[in-house]
Amino acid sequence: MAGEIVGSVEMLRRLVAFDTTSRNSNLALIEYVQGYLDGHGVPSKLVPSEDGKKANLFASIGPAVPDGVVLSGHTDVVPVDGQPWDTDPWTLTLKDGKYFGRGTCDMKAFYAVGLAMLPEFKKAALRRPIHFALSYDEEVGCVGAHALAARMAGEVPRPRAIIIGEPTMMTVVHAHKGAQIYVTKFTGFEAHSSMTHLGVSAIHFAGEFVHYLNRVQDELDAKAPKHSEFMPPAATFNVGTIVGGTAGNILARECDVLWGYRELPSEPLDALGKRAIAWLEGELLPKMKAKHPAAAITTELRSSTPAFSPEGNDDAKALAANWSGSNTVGSVVYATEAGIFRKTLGVPTVVCGPGDIAQAHQPNEYILAAQIEACEGFMRRMVEWCCRE
Repeated sequence: MAGEIVGSVEMLRRLVAFDTTSRNSNLALIEYVQGYLDGHGVPSKLVPSEDGKKANLFASIGPAVPDGVVLSGHTDVVPVDGQPWDTDPWTLTLKDGKYFGRGTCDMKAFYAVGLAMLPEFKKAALRRPIHFALSYDEEVGCVGAHALAARMAGEVPRPRAIIIGEPTMMTVVHAHKGAQIYVTKFTGFEAHSSMTHLGVSAIHFAGEFVHYLNRVQDELDAKAPKHSEFMPPAATFNVGTIVGGTAGNILARECDVLWGYRELPSEPLDALGKRAIAWLEGELLPKMKAKHPAAAITTELRSSTPAFSPEGNDDAKALAANWSGSNTVGSVVYATEAGIFRKTLGVPTVVCGPGDIAQAHQPNEYILAAQIEACEGFMRRMVEWCCRE
């Protein structure tokens, strides 16, 4: 692999071929990238997960000085299970100017372009460094980015800007909502379904909790600002899964509810969670225990992704707008690792990458060939800036 020259599309083909669904290890992809970097004389560092089954990676090209640029992307993708794909999701397929494959849009194309242009980075007379930052488990709550950002904060000279390459059609995003994910376990007491006075159905009380979340959502919607850069403008709840019960004629002893919300940057991220937990413990649990003392409710925070506020990001916005050629600066409602990097490194950050978020997580996910070309143009203008005095 020494000094191998690989085009952007070929690099994307190789990266898509790695099934890095979040439930799987990403080490095969990370090892490939590390070997590719080594072949070009670029050392890299790994930040492994606690169990060693996954890893983040970061690497630097150019002088070890401040004011560089971080190119950040996540290596994991969402599942393809049950989706009606017309092509093999792990084989990059070109049709009608679109490259199909899982992760093409979200978000392997961004760092595929960066890796493919590594020889150009190396040949350039860089006065400022370019840093790669690849994370694991973004799709399940930005799990890996916390440790990655912390390591980089301690070992990388303070950058000028961080670019999170999530799909924005190469426009600049300066803000997004934050996300909190919880799992609440309801424990009831089993009884025959004809003898409901003797037991507690965990599912029935879980349903009351879902109804409570709907009521809070109505309240938030009613108070939402009329003019907002976010759509929808309010914080939003979602119940992802409800799992419980054993048979149709038994009161369910257990029920797990996976739920969460996306909060505005102007509000404390954990406030809605604390409010919901207080309602569970103060209102719902006493009702369950009144039916049987064995009843219980426990709630665990699964993941926390800070909101991304526009304050303090002007430098990165100006640079990214110049490199992308876009005059559009806006916000999105999906969460990214931007808030984590911004908070941990204290560096101006933006989200800007190839592809349309509407294609993310979809069957037949694709990225336009023109978006790959646009990302290459972005990278070349970035390199020109990195070579200036």
